[in-house]
Amino acid sequence: MSVNTQDIIPAMHSRFEGRQRDMEIDNVSIDSRSLQNNIGTLFFALIGQNRDSHQYIAQLIEKGVLNFVVSHIPVEVIGKANYFVVQNTLTALQDFAIYYRQLYNFPVIAITGSSGKTIVKEWLNYLMSPDYTIIRSPKSYNSQVGVPLSIIGINERHNLGIFEAGISTVGEMEKLEPIIRPDIGILTNIGAAHDEGFATRIEKIKEKLKLFANVKTLILQQNKFIESELLASYPLKTFTWSFEPGADVQIITQHNTGSTQLDVYYNDTTFQAAIPFTDEASVENAITCLMLLLHLGYSYETITDRLAGLYPVELRLQVKNGNNGCTIIDDSFSSDYQSLKIALDFLEQHKTHQKKTVILSDVFQSGFDTELVYAKVAKLLSGHSISQVIGIGEKISEQLADYPNFFPYKTTQEFLAHYKASSFEDETILVKGARSFRFDEIVVFLEEKTHETVLEINLNSIIHNLNFYKSRLLPSTKIMVMVKAFGYGSGSYEIAKALSHQKVDYLGVAFADEGISLRNAGISTPIIVMNPESSAFAAMAAYNLEPEIYSAKELRAFIAVAQQKNLSNYPIHIKLDTGMHRLGFEENQLEELIDLLRNNNLVEVKTIFSHLSSSDVPEYRDFTLGQIAKFDQWSAQLIEVLGINPLRHILNTSGIYNYPEAQYDMVRLGIGLYGVGNDETERAQLETVGTLKTIILQIKDIPRGESIGYSRKYRTWQDTRIATLPIGYADGIPRAWGNERGYVVINNRKAMIIGTISMDMMMVNITGIECKEGDTAIIFGKAPTVSDIAKALGTIPYEILTSISQRVKRVFYKE
Repeated sequence: MSVNTQDIIPAMHSRFEGRQRDMEIDNVSIDSRSLQNNIGTLFFALIGQNRDSHQYIAQLIEKGVLNFVVSHIPVEVIGKANYFVVQNTLTALQDFAIYYRQLYNFPVIAITGSSGKTIVKEWLNYLMSPDYTIIRSPKSYNSQVGVPLSIIGINERHNLGIFEAGISTVGEMEKLEPIIRPDIGILTNIGAAHDEGFATRIEKIKEKLKLFANVKTLILQQNKFIESELLASYPLKTFTWSFEPGADVQIITQHNTGSTQLDVYYNDTTFQAAIPFTDEASVENAITCLMLLLHLGYSYETITDRLAGLYPVELRLQVKNGNNGCTIIDDSFSSDYQSLKIALDFLEQHKTHQKKTVILSDVFQSGFDTELVYAKVAKLLSGHSISQVIGIGEKISEQLADYPNFFPYKTTQEFLAHYKASSFEDETILVKGARSFRFDEIVVFLEEKTHETVLEINLNSIIHNLNFYKSRLLPSTKIMVMVKAFGYGSGSYEIAKALSHQKVDYLGVAFADEGISLRNAGISTPIIVMNPESSAFAAMAAYNLEPEIYSAKELRAFIAVAQQKNLSNYPIHIKLDTGMHRLGFEENQLEELIDLLRNNNLVEVKTIFSHLSSSDVPEYRDFTLGQIAKFDQWSAQLIEVLGINPLRHILNTSGIYNYPEAQYDMVRLGIGLYGVGNDETERAQLETVGTLKTIILQIKDIPRGESIGYSRKYRTWQDTRIATLPIGYADGIPRAWGNERGYVVINNRKAMIIGTISMDMMMVNITGIECKEGDTAIIFGKAPTVSDIAKALGTIPYEILTSISQRVKRVFYKE
């Protein structure tokens, strides 16, 4: 992009204050952490529920950014840059996108619906890319912020746009419509997603239809209510399909093994097309794509040929463990300039080592001339300080030949034949390639080999849950997040990295070795060790870990280490026992604590805290309020007598939710981050973080009267089809969950666990469930949840989560 700052002043309804009114902008940013911020960046200082980006302007000026869209100019940066002062910076970003969209005149397709938007967009890009230079929403950029950023990616070479739009409440779509300004509309499935933001499902449908107020044609599955609503509100043409007669196009499906035949009846003619899917959602999404191709006049032969090549779309960036201490970032299904920018930012956020390698295929669908796009790619790679680049493909091999530490290969097979997995060691590797290059083979080659059971961790959900609890806090309240016990079973380093990127104030671990592991992995956020052992004090000091101090004996021991190491004002955290009766100073020990701390410059009290024992139990509210009162009194006494100014904190996850009036200076977030709340209302606001899944290893048909598993605990009372899954109690599945007490989910159907769960395997009843060997089985996730399992077994979700063995592979991903 290239725009002049003079032109955007009126477009954003802004007031200019600065040094240079006339400058060229070639990049828009909303993330102060991005390494792509530079002199040509226009930075929008967005204000969210939990963060105000105005506070990062000074840091960005130091990095060379000169142009900022702000709602106010912070005092410390007055006169140091150019400012476009607006009433609302998000509205200004949308106004900027409206202005930028008007600079281009080519057909644009807009997609909305409850589900299927991203799949349809990616499939349409695949189906039509031989004929158009397409600009499309990167990943799932369909929000109030994502849509403007997608539009800003347009350049002069594009001749077709495909953008998706999502909304979560009323009043949002009418802001997105003039940004996209679509010519053709596509309405996908309307389901329950985001129903909570609307009074009724009908209200949600009406809001979504506002995207199509000015389109020439709307493509949708025949729906009499929606069509009548459209005719009442907008004079536009519809192009409909249905499985029954009466629509513009009728589809009859015939399911085969692994594929579906579509018999298409249109304009008094019939033709057939096959798609490599059988599930209902994929079939409907493929039909939607077929409809657009028909509308655009593609021949039946071309439609049939291209639909046969549809493929499963991977919508997420995944972090996986690699061999030899490497971390693999898997983005092996796309290679375009816009998504490369996103992937490189993700690499920087989740790098585990200073050495960074990028394995990159030819770059497609950029909209730029070949030489220009690779010049831009080289600039991106250089800006991110990539240690080495492995290019695969004829174009990239030629265009980046002079890039430092560049190693070219014409094909993926050539690379795999040349390299050994041991060629990479202690580095973070981004694997990003177009689907045709089969970079999934490179990921398999590089990743650590484990069995088929995997715990998938959704980093988007981690951030969502963090922001939910932040929304209950004052802007000034700091937040400490617990990542002890291997991140509650989810993986401590990757979670800690995501939290550090979100600028949490402290991380909490149980023991020093957990903190040392985080430091070795590059985490610089302050870390408090909650259960420090005196023998680990020297190591803690070496790794800048801050101890919880819970007794006079422990404090004396740490002071002795501080003297020995010649430390001064080393941060410590004082624990008070207000009723938990686990660790901490009691009231009669405060005088001794004061004597040890008075006039002592070896240590500095950074925080004073206590722990609530029953903040999740409503009937013990009076007891909890009593704990809070004691904490208030005792901590105030320490502050006054010692003349110190520490942070105070007492609230845990359930305390944040139930006692926000006692948030003091900081709170501690634990299990809630991982999607586990204490009551239905709280849980409804949280997102599932972890999904434990495995595969069907073998299917058997067992006659009536046979026994299954150890000790013959289960007998078949009828002919029964069973599936054996490679997961057992050594992986952390409680044995008590077996023998028809628990279940897994296979193809959206419950399959009861039958027989006794073995060390490495379990058997489930799949009678009447359509499935095959190799299909996925969900052990827990959205259903059953860890809370469901815990409740059935009379335990707590913490125990279920932290019991998952470290031999289970963790895969971290971001949508």
